[in-house]
Order: sequence, then C-alpha cells, then structure tokens
Amino acid sequence: MSNSKRYTITAALPYTNGPVHIGHLAGVYVPADIYARYLRSTGNDVAFICGSDEHGVPITLKAKKEGVTPQDIVDKYHAIIKKSFADFGISFENYSRTSAKIHHKTASEFFKKLYDEGKFIEEATEQLYDEEANQFLADRFVVGTCPKCGNEESYGDQCEKCGTSHNATDLINPKSAITGNVPTMKVTKHWYLPLDKYEKWLREWIVEGHKNDWKTNVLGQVKSWLDDGLKPRAVTRDLDWGIPVPVEEAEGKVLYVWFDAPIGYISSTKEWAAREGKDWEPYWKDKDTKLIHFIGKDNIVFHCIIFPAMLKAEGSYILPENVPANEFLNLEGDKISTSKNWAVWLHEYLEDFPDKQDVLRYTLTANAPETKDNDFTWKDFQARNNNELVAIFGNFINRVVVLTNKYYKGIVPEPNEFSDVDNETLEKLQKFPSIIADSIERYRFREASQELMNLARLGNKYLADEEPWKLIKENPDRVKTIIYVALQIATGLSVVAEPFLPFSASKLKGILNISENLQWNDVAEKDVLLAENHQIGKAELLFAKIEDSEIQVQLNKLETTKLANEAENKVVEPQKETIQFDDFTKLDIRVGTIVEAVKVPKTKKLLQLKVDVGIDTRTIVSGIAESFSPEEIIGQKVTVLVNLAPRVLKGIESQGMILMTDTPDGKLAFIEPENDSVKNGEQIS
Repeated sequence: MSNSKRYTITAALPYTNGPVHIGHLAGVYVPADIYARYLRSTGNDVAFICGSDEHGVPITLKAKKEGVTPQDIVDKYHAIIKKSFADFGISFENYSRTSAKIHHKTASEFFKKLYDEGKFIEEATEQLYDEEANQFLADRFVVGTCPKCGNEESYGDQCEKCGTSHNATDLINPKSAITGNVPTMKVTKHWYLPLDKYEKWLREWIVEGHKNDWKTNVLGQVKSWLDDGLKPRAVTRDLDWGIPVPVEEAEGKVLYVWFDAPIGYISSTKEWAAREGKDWEPYWKDKDTKLIHFIGKDNIVFHCIIFPAMLKAEGSYILPENVPANEFLNLEGDKISTSKNWAVWLHEYLEDFPDKQDVLRYTLTANAPETKDNDFTWKDFQARNNNELVAIFGNFINRVVVLTNKYYKGIVPEPNEFSDVDNETLEKLQKFPSIIADSIERYRFREASQELMNLARLGNKYLADEEPWKLIKENPDRVKTIIYVALQIATGLSVVAEPFLPFSASKLKGILNISENLQWNDVAEKDVLLAENHQIGKAELLFAKIEDSEIQVQLNKLETTKLANEAENKVVEPQKETIQFDDFTKLDIRVGTIVEAVKVPKTKKLLQLKVDVGIDTRTIVSGIAESFSPEEIIGQKVTVLVNLAPRVLKGIESQGMILMTDTPDGKLAFIEPENDSVKNGEQIS
C-alpha cells in the first residue's frame, strides 16, 4: 500500500481541434483519474494536472477551413473539453490552457534559461517553403511519403501509421497542405535541442534504470528510438500562432508546440498553486515527489525522450518515476478517427446517457488497452452494465438495503456471535483494499476493476449462501448478524469503488447515510465500518438496465457516419471517351419488369432472370446476387439494354444488360422509371 508522499500526476494535454472521445478517455484520463482518486483516499498529497494544448499547425488549418481565427477554435473546444471532463468526474486539481498568460511566461522563461546557458544549437538551414502561400511549411503544413514505412499520407512531424517521428524535410515527395503545391527550399534560422547529447544518459536512465518497472511497450519504443540514434530537434519554427521566441533575432518565429506543450504541466501547476496559496516548486523540484505521466502510446517519444531531455538540460526539475502509456482503443472494429467522425464523443455521450458516467468509466477500465489495442463495442458496453454493474454490484447493494429496511426499519442491527463464515467473509473484506491497491500501483487498472467486482461478488455469495430471508422466522438472531456483515461489505464497497465509480460511490454513501469520511485504509483496518443502530436510507437503484433500443440508437448513429464517409470518399470514375450522337442512337434501352429470378449454380454473384421488355420476355444473366435475393426482385421495374449482342455465361445465353449503379454502402441499385405508369417496352432516350 502507498505511503503518504507528494504526487504530481499529469494527463496528456488534449489538443483543442476537436472534442474528447472514448479513445482519449481509455488511454489517458480514466486511468489517471483512478490513480489520483486512489492516492487521495490513501492520504497522499496529490496534484493532478492537465490543460488544453492550443498551439500548433492543426489549429491554424482548422481555423482557415472554418474561416475563423485560431483563438476562436481553441476557445470553442477548450470550453467543450473542460466541461466534459468536469461532468464526467475527471478530478483534476487544475485544468489550464497553453494560451494562458502564465503559460506563455513559463514557457518563455524555460526557453530563455536554456538559451542563455548555451543548451541549444543555432543553425540556418533550408526548410520547405510554399511560394504561393508565402510561408515556411512546418510539420502539419506538409504531407508526403513516410521514409520508414512508405505511408503516402504522413505528416511532416510524425507518421500516424508507423508512429515514427521525423522532420518535414525527411518526407519523400512532400506537398504543401495549404495549396497542394510542391514546396521549394528556403534558408531560415532556428534553434535545436541536441538530443544526441542526452542519448547515453537516456539509455542508462530508462532502458537500464527502469527495465523492471516500466511497461514493455514504453521501454521497447524508447529503445527503438535510441538504437536508431537521436538527432538535434528544432525547438522553434516559422509560424504566427504560438508563443513568440523570446530573443531579438527571432521575429516571426514561435516555440515549437512539442516544446511548449509539456511545459504546460508546469504552468498549470503554477496556476493551481497560486490559487490555493501553495508553493508550486516542491511538486516539480522536490526529490520526494513522484512524477507520473499518463499518456497514449503516440506520445511516448515526447514524454520519455524529449521532455526528460528538456528537464535534464534545465537542471532543477525531477524526472518522471513512470510513464504508463496505454495502447489505442478502436471503435466497433475500426480505428477511431476525429476527421472521419468515427468516435464516441464524451460530450455527446453525457447527453445521450445522463447520470451514466460510471457505466462508461467502468466499461473503458474493464476493457482498457493496457498491453494491446482493444475494441469498444456498444454491445459490450450494454453487457458490462447489465451483467456486471446491475446484476452483481447493484444487485448486492439493493438486496442488503431492502432487507435492512424490511426487517429493521433501516437501522443497522446489533450482531450476535460471528460464525466461521462471518469471520472469514469479514477477513476477506479487509484484504480487498490491499489487493485492489496492488493492481492500481502497478498501473493494472483493468485488473483492479475486476477485483472491485469480486468484492461485490463476495457480498452476493454471502447473502445467497446464508439465505437470511429463509432464516428470519426460525432464527432472527442469526439474520441480524448476516445483515450486519453484509452492510460492512456494502460500506467497504462505497470506499474502494470511489476511484472507479465516483458517482455511484457517492450515491451509495447517501443510501447508507454515511457522513464520516472513510478512507481506503479504514476498510482494511477498522473492524466496524457501519456501526449498529445507525440509520440507513431507503433502497435506490445504483445502476439501471440499458435496453436494446438505447444501444440501437448509437449503432444507427455510427452507421450513418460510416455511410457518410463512404459517400465522401467514393471515387467517381472519370468520364469515358467522347462519343458522337449517332453512337448513342445505336443504344436501344427499354423499360422492363423482372418476372422470374433464380441463382446460377456454383456462382456467388450471378442471377438468371426472365425479363419482360415489352417486345418479348428474355433471359438475362446479371451479377447482382450479392446485393439482392431472387425473391425480393420479382416484379422489379428495370431498364435494359436490349440490343446488346448475346453472351454465354456459365452455359446460359444472356440477351441484354440491366442498368445498375452503386449506393454509398457498396451495394447495387436498379435504375428504374420514377413513374409507375411507364409500360414495359418504352424506350429511354
């Protein structure tokens, strides 16, 4: 179990070019919040810090696209993100933003100290330049082929396919994201952090020093970077959106977003400390403070190589004790994508499922992508709620509260002599805080959530085995003890569930009428958690069943998004070679009706049709079997090219062609007359 220490916990700064989605929550914010809440409950001094990352090229690109200023973009999404986090119960000590004055000041001073101490390399180099846009092209202003994996849509700073970080000039066949033009090279001066100077130290500190306590995915990525050899990395760039570089010869340049963003943790801590009348420095400079960074795997290089190198260069800051990066969460089998709107957005979830914050928190924790990419599905979300939260946790609480009110008018009964089963059950209860804490402190939040559910299972099993409803008449004294023991378990659950299910834990404390601020260690150490003669409240459902209809609404929403994406990304075939009017008049296209349809044996795509085309009824073989069954197209109006030369397919002579087109979902659709009165045999001209 954790001793009382000072903890600085950071959660990756969300980028303000869109709202927060479940991938962000599962990868970073839910595990970080569980950890922070747990530490507070064990008596630790905690600073849980975050804020909006508001600089960088994607902001300017989105602003240009929407015809507004970058400040308009960040103000909009900062407000949405901050409110969503608060409503979802993410318990930051402070949530700041990198456009704040205190951040500009902190980042500028950090840069200036390193600059004055000669920690940077100053170098004039050729950079990509868009002649039409009249500006240099930094990171996201450039797209091209990744030099490592060949992804043709890599950004100038990082390839989202293979995760490799690089410079824009490393791209193969680069193009401007502003105009689409091939950029030229132009000389510009920038300052670089010489990461190669810290390579040996980083290897000793992380690869050797943390090989036994950091996640293998983190160690593996760091080692790969170090094995490839580190190079100096620019800390400034030519842009008009960001923090101005605080030296005279740097007009028109700003701090690179990767340099200023992690300093946002420090400036946010300063903001919190000033508000609370605290000294911020111990949270970043005292060796007794534990610094933990919660991030997704795409941020490993920044938090395990670049930011530590910055802190080492500065000299007065502590280094992270751990960086428990998670893998990615997919959605219904596909990668979550902000640009494609393939996501479950937090602010929309909170509207669609009011008072069900804990259901999503629990589902994301129970299915957390801790060691590999995992998949969120709405059916699993429903099952986690109905089969675990409702049927196990909620069921136990409801039973014990209902029985207490039924038998004792809501007053905790005085127990009689404890049986071996009672003592064994209470001993197991006291062990759970340590079991759950062990998982949390090893950043195994998925495992910890299941141990929490095991405590609820213990309560259910105890009641089911002891059957107080059968004993109440013949042995009422025994029932008093059973209910007393069950209420101790319920009270213990209200404490250890709080990091995972804060809203439900608060509701449970209200039901049990607990005013005392019970702490984590109390569950392990106190023999009495809820005293005899204490008055509890009436039963309320902690969790409500989620119906199929509610899930179908979400699935329909995703299906609409998928169809919209397919329609937007559909490649329209270019116009064919120009023909003369006389060529067109040779085509005899007529209205017809399908009168018979059967599958062609030993084929997947072919149907054999009988089609009444007015002049006759003829056989046509058509490759539409994957879109239509024979039964559903009998009587279907169609348009037919009737003077096409006959062709034998699978031994059947086909006498014409039915005209079709594609739908956005890849299915075929008939081209048919809108007016039902059009007769078979009518020509189309």
